[in-house]
Amino acid sequence: MEGRIATDIGGKRAEIYTYECEDRVYSLNWSNRKEHRFRLAVGTLIEELENRVEIITLDDETGKFSSDPNLGFKHDYPPTKVMFVPDKESEHPDLMATTSDLLRLWRVGEDSTQLIKELTNNKNPELCAPLTSFDWNETDPKRLGTSSIDTTCTIWDIEKGVVDTQLIAHDKEVYDIAWGGVGVFASVSADGSVRVFDLRDKEHSTIIYESGDGGTPLLRLGWNKQDPRYMATLLMGSSKVVVLDIRFPTLPVAELQRHQQPVNGLAWAPHSSCHICTAGDDKQALIWDLSNMSQSMDQGLDPILAYGAGAEIDQLQWSTSQPDWVAINFGNKTQILRV
Repeated sequence: MEGRIATDIGGKRAEIYTYECEDRVYSLNWSNRKEHRFRLAVGTLIEELENRVEIITLDDETGKFSSDPNLGFKHDYPPTKVMFVPDKESEHPDLMATTSDLLRLWRVGEDSTQLIKELTNNKNPELCAPLTSFDWNETDPKRLGTSSIDTTCTIWDIEKGVVDTQLIAHDKEVYDIAWGGVGVFASVSADGSVRVFDLRDKEHSTIIYESGDGGTPLLRLGWNKQDPRYMATLLMGSSKVVVLDIRFPTLPVAELQRHQQPVNGLAWAPHSSCHICTAGDDKQALIWDLSNMSQSMDQGLDPILAYGAGAEIDQLQWSTSQPDWVAINFGNKTQILRV
C-alpha cells in the first residue's frame, strides 16, 4: 500500500510518500546508487526468529512505492541495522549488510538477493552475542565495524571475510558505532560514554563524553561527515540530543531540547556541515541548523523544520545520494519526506 501527501511545513509545500508493510518495521536505509534513486531497504521487527527485509522503490511517475518480491528476503531475528554499500559511483557489486545474531552480507541482483557471507568472531556460532549496530567505512568500503552487547567492537575485512581487529571498547554493552575516517571510529555504550578509537593505536581510546553520575546509557551516535569535529549522541529515555566537539571533550557544545519525549534517531545532513535531523517518541522529525551553536546551550535553539508523523518514530535515515530526502519508520510504515 502506498500514499502521497502534500502538507505545509514552514510555509512551503512538502512531498511525503508512504509505504505500508504488513508488519512493524524498524531498520531502514537508502541505496547510495544513482541508478536507484528511491530504493530503500526496510527490516521488520517481529519478536520471532523469522523476519524479513524488503527492498522498496518509489516510482517517480506514479508517486507510489512497491516492494520487489524477488529482492526481499527472510532474515533470522529482527535486523538491528541494514545498510547498502557506500558506493555512489557503482564501482562495486550492489552489496548490503545486516546485523542481528551475525553480520550478514548480501548481493542485490536484478532479480534476486543472495546471501554471500555470514560472519561471526565467536568460535561457537550457537553462542553469538547479539550485534546492536554497524557502520560501513565510506572511504574504505572493504572495512566494516560492528558493535555488540558483549562490550566489543569488531572491525571486519569483508572482502576476505576475516576480522581485522576486535577491541573491548567499553565496560558494558556497546549500542552504536560510527566511522570518522579511514582508521578512526567512535562508539557509545550502556556505560554512558562516547569513546574514539584510532586503529593505529589499538591499546588506547579517548573518552569524548560521559553522561553523568548515573552513567545513563547512550544509544545512538552520529559522526558529522562534512565536519568531523562534531558528533551527536542520544541518551536512553531522554528527550535531548547532545552535540559534541571532539576538540573539547566532556562538555557538550550544544543540547537540542525541543523534543517532548525520548529521541530514537539522529542523522547529520550528508551535504551540509551544520544541519542535523532528529526523531522520537513525540512523533516528530525535527531538522536543526547548528551554524550558531552557541545559542543552544541556553536552550534557545529551535528547529528550522518540524514534521509530525502518525506514530512514534523509531528510525531515521538521511539519503546520501539525494540529500533533499529523509526517511523515517513508524509503526508499520516507512515514509520519505522532501526537506
